[in-house]
Amino acid sequence: MRALSRVAQAAAIACLILTVPAAVPSVSAQTAARESVAETEPLSIVTKAGPKRFEVEVMRDDAGRSRGLMFRRHMAADHGMLFDFERTEPVTMWMKNTYLPLDMVFIRPDGVVSRIAADTEPLSTAIIPSGSPVSAVLELNAGTAAKLGIQAGDRVEHPLFKPR
Repeated sequence: MRALSRVAQAAAIACLILTVPAAVPSVSAQTAARESVAETEPLSIVTKAGPKRFEVEVMRDDAGRSRGLMFRRHMAADHGMLFDFERTEPVTMWMKNTYLPLDMVFIRPDGVVSRIAADTEPLSTAIIPSGSPVSAVLELNAGTAAKLGIQAGDRVEHPLFKPR
């Protein structure tokens, strides 16, 4: 009788093990979770042609800055991601695990655009330097800066930046 109950226990455990993977999200569910957009905040870039408005996710901690737009396959044309580095220094970025080609807008603490790295290469581990001390980077879909006339010297308006 005792051996039979051990067999029954083993069978029950085997059934549980076989059903657990059904509780794990499918690949498409995991992809959907990565594609979801976090809370956004308004941001404007004042260009010679007038202000250009975006809704941006703001990455304020190491985990968010490390993840960034990795694994995402889509971003709305009027959206972006703003990386707050919490200090001013030269920074470097890369495109590892990032499928979207991006424009990277490097921004000084006063909100002035110092440099734009246009049309960065998806999935690349090539280092993209700021070229000077900055406190933030705004990532937009590739081609957005050129299309909207965003240039070095333009001013970014967001609570993160303190105009001089």
